[in-house]
Amino acid sequence: MGWPFIGETIGYLKPYSATTIGEFMEQHIARYGKIYKSHLFGEPTIVSADAGLNKFILQNEGKLFECSYPRSIGGILGKWSMLVLVGDMHRDMRIISLNFLSNARLKTHLLPEVEKQTLLVLSSWKENSTFCAQDEAKKFTFNLMARHIMSLDPGKPETEQLLKKEYITFMKGVVSPPLNLPGTAYRRALKSRSTILKFIERKMDDRIRKVGDQGSEKLEDDDLLGWALKHSNLSKEQILDFGCPTAVHQLQEEHVEIARAKKEIRREKELNWDDYKKMEFTQCVINETLRYGNVVRFLHRKAIKDVQYEGYDIPSGWKVLPVVAAVHLDPSHFDGPQHFHPWRWQVR
Repeated sequence: MGWPFIGETIGYLKPYSATTIGEFMEQHIARYGKIYKSHLFGEPTIVSADAGLNKFILQNEGKLFECSYPRSIGGILGKWSMLVLVGDMHRDMRIISLNFLSNARLKTHLLPEVEKQTLLVLSSWKENSTFCAQDEAKKFTFNLMARHIMSLDPGKPETEQLLKKEYITFMKGVVSPPLNLPGTAYRRALKSRSTILKFIERKMDDRIRKVGDQGSEKLEDDDLLGWALKHSNLSKEQILDFGCPTAVHQLQEEHVEIARAKKEIRREKELNWDDYKKMEFTQCVINETLRYGNVVRFLHRKAIKDVQYEGYDIPSGWKVLPVVAAVHLDPSHFDGPQHFHPWRWQVR
């Protein structure tokens, strides 16, 4: 199972295209099957590219399995991050997030802001020029996060020069080998995390001082930072850790039709919730992008009891890695998995 301590981790983390499962997984599945044992991230591990076992693991979260990210990941994300928390604290953090993103709030706050940030990115594109879709998606995501976490406006110096630069460095470290050595992406990410947290802490202190002067009822909760301060008993540390041409043509047609109907019937320009619900093919494109792009390739879980699954024994304490990307690209589950085909998600 590889070298002492590190096992097969280096081979497992070797970069590969998002539209494949990588040479390491391909060789191991061909040799051992879709469920095999290895030694990854310093621990004995069961790796699963099997859809049935992956579903079984996620359905038994908190009963037979629990979230178990490596200490190196916890060092970057923080011990109070929802990704590394388990049990009651994970539940409490999740409730705060869900309350902040309530259905009513999605309609009145998030949807208009999504439209605003989308138009902002689109307006920066020059006619007949090329651009990197991944970079533009990152720009949109960052702008939306900055706005809804701390009410920071895109384009301002503190947003662009400080947070955006540090955020990019931070994200590169999250997916890098956990080597806390000078010059490594992981070490740079730890430094960026410290810089980001100090910035957020200053924002928190400013708002707490306003509460002292004006009272808690004056504390605005338009962003996640304000919401957590006003509606939870979390400590400062806890809050700081808390985070194809044909398809393009059909996608365009759907949005043009929505815009035409708004102009003729309601004479409105801004998107509303009813418009969003009409974007059925748009949702198909989103689903296919998530499947094909495999943003999250695998999950970190640990067996908290001895588990038996269809003849396989998973000892208590062993790590389990459900590789969701392997299922997304499995021809036995998706016809032509290497092709971007959003119509596969249409309800028949």
